[in-house]
Amino acid sequence: MWNFVQEQMLGMQWLNELIGKGLNWLGLESASRWGGSVQFFIYDTLKITLLLCVLIFAITYIQSYFPPERSKKILGRFQGVWANIIGALLGTVTPFCSCSSIPLFIGFTSAGLPLGVTFSFLISSPMVDLASLLLLMSIFGAKVAIVYVVMGLIIAVVGGMLIEKLHMEDYVEDYILKAGNVDIDSPLLTQKERLIYAKEQLVSTFQKVFPYILLGVGIGALIHNWIPESWIAAVLGSSNPLGVVLAAVIGVPIYADIFGTIPVAEALLAKGALLGGVLAFMMAVTTLSLPSLVMLSKVVKPKLLGLFIGICVVGIILVGYLFNAIQFMLI
Repeated sequence: MWNFVQEQMLGMQWLNELIGKGLNWLGLESASRWGGSVQFFIYDTLKITLLLCVLIFAITYIQSYFPPERSKKILGRFQGVWANIIGALLGTVTPFCSCSSIPLFIGFTSAGLPLGVTFSFLISSPMVDLASLLLLMSIFGAKVAIVYVVMGLIIAVVGGMLIEKLHMEDYVEDYILKAGNVDIDSPLLTQKERLIYAKEQLVSTFQKVFPYILLGVGIGALIHNWIPESWIAAVLGSSNPLGVVLAAVIGVPIYADIFGTIPVAEALLAKGALLGGVLAFMMAVTTLSLPSLVMLSKVVKPKLLGLFIGICVVGIILVGYLFNAIQFMLI
């Protein structure tokens, strides 16, 4: 039953087979380079789009119960490491990319929540979410997906605790700390209003991320059918001990989200890249994109920004090497 759920419902292997048969019927052999590229592009685009629409609708419906004001109150009830854990967990049901997480981070910080807790939220929000869990299951299986999410949460919790212990409050811009905060309860929404909200967020988010899906799937199709395996293995395979570091560094300047990076990761893994390098690349892309770092630089001072980047990069690299060490247990 679980294999059926993973392969046919999440992985949609039936769709891949259907597309292959359709291409063969049209005279484009799916076993050829061009046919394989077209099949990969159509299959991954449709699969990710279908999963994306279902997940965004469900997650934004859940989000309707956790507006910023309510999230602030929840976070304010906890102290110490539990506050960091709750902050990281709240990040799993909030926006899908690093840039959209920063406004909430600003709101939480200006509301007087501990800086370490708000950074736990900021790290986990783009790196791990419910959508990434199910999408990763559809590509890499349940074991990889669960370990990926757990490791992401650990980075968020440990990173937030470290920032809290170093007392970095003086490195937040003054206008953020002095911003007034009016704690107004969000109005209660009816079920119909929540469904309308989820539908509106689905349309809005889909319009933003769909170009990145097409770009990611296009790059994945290119890697999958045109780049020799020996090239990928030489850079991200076991023969290169610095593969994880290289993958993390390459991923930082790229702006995308989990939906755009998964097809690239899928193609890299199929070509001989080690799991740790692939997942380090994904984490770096989703957490440390240049646009988000530029936005964050307007909120915190260089020393705190550098510490945030350092925590994320070191954590991502360590997780990458951990995945390489246990890959045989997961795949």
